[in-house]
Amino acid sequence: MTDSEETVRCWLVERSSFGDERMVTLVYAPPEGDRHLTKQLSTNLLLRKRVTAAMDVEPERLVPVDDTETRERYAAEAARMADTHEPDEEV
Repeated sequence: MTDSEETVRCWLVERSSFGDERMVTLVYAPPEGDRHLTKQLSTNLLLRKRVTAAMDVEPERLVPVDDTETRERYAAEAARMADTHEPDEEV
């Protein structure tokens, strides 16, 4: 399912850790970079969960990206991930 009325294909555009690396933040965005979904996972959960290059997200779960620089960065990274990875590939 990609870019159907029900879901939007989003690519992993950012991964960061904080809190002595006990929490990891994953950001997925569509190719336009204009919206994003942020997921925060503990490192313990991250070891048990597959992190894939892309995921299909319901549009209502996506948050607008207001900052132009961030939007451009997300769009560039989404394009790079789409060019170098299969959607269900673990990253």
